[in-house]
Amino acid sequence: MNGQITSEKIFKNLDEQVQIFKDKGLTIENNEITKKKLLRENYFFINGYRYLFMESRVNKRFVKGSTFDELYATFKFDRNLRNLVFKNILMIENNIKSIISYQLSKKYGYKEDNYLDEKNFTNDPLQVRQVKDVLNKVRRQIRVNSQKHSATQHYANNYGYIPMWVLVKVLSFGLVSELYNILRDEDQKHINNCYRINTENFSIYLSVLSNYRNLCAHEDIMYDYRTQKVILDNPIHKYLNIPVSDGEYIYGKNDLCALFMIFKFMLDDSEYQTFMNDVKKEIENLDAIVNSVPLNRILNHMGLPDNWQSILDYKLEEKCVMDDYYK
Repeated sequence: MNGQITSEKIFKNLDEQVQIFKDKGLTIENNEITKKKLLRENYFFINGYRYLFMESRVNKRFVKGSTFDELYATFKFDRNLRNLVFKNILMIENNIKSIISYQLSKKYGYKEDNYLDEKNFTNDPLQVRQVKDVLNKVRRQIRVNSQKHSATQHYANNYGYIPMWVLVKVLSFGLVSELYNILRDEDQKHINNCYRINTENFSIYLSVLSNYRNLCAHEDIMYDYRTQKVILDNPIHKYLNIPVSDGEYIYGKNDLCALFMIFKFMLDDSEYQTFMNDVKKEIENLDAIVNSVPLNRILNHMGLPDNWQSILDYKLEEKCVMDDYYK
């Protein structure tokens, strides 16, 4: 192995795990209940939320008055928030898959030899290899999944082909995002028109959504997660009066605030209202338990400005413009 190993991480039993927390200044009121929670949920996963309660990352001690109950409540809060985000990403994923499959089937045909023909995609010389790679990935999914899923199996066995509207069921969101990026401009615009989002923004949004989807599916820590992709400035940033540092908004670029903005553009109004209300309840529940750190510190750690709920009040143009699809 490269590099020098300074210390070895060895197994710690439950009593030792509890003692580690205590040695770092965390208040634990009931050792037995704490050990049960650590056994059930995993010390490593719960400990992943410690930074919110630490004085600094240098001395790694918990702030005075912080408790295991607060740490565990943050762990559960993130789980609940992750489930809410995942549920809504899945709805958006289904919508996008439906619209893309409809556009390609309507224009190019319903058999894979038709809708996966290279000439149906961008002719940008810089994307020639990308087109081949993405289509090869899609064809591989047809080979791999045609006999694994009931819908694809039915069409493959009874008709000898798999329509696009069935195929998208077995395509990952990431692959669908890649597929969108190789579409012809006019096809991208038809899809974008359903959300009144331009192509550049739409491509970024798909990447961010796919990133968060994978994070949710693997149950990673989400509340303070930052994506590599950064969304472009939009009117909501200004509406929320988000502070700027070095020419960039400090919230709403690659954090949960950015994700909430994407949801604003891509969910139905009623779906978005429900989502935001659910998030508000989870934050209120957490705030009722956590007293050692202020709520705005938690929100800002999440990438949310103090007035994050005002995103609900921002008025968008009508999002879904489906007239072209009815023609």
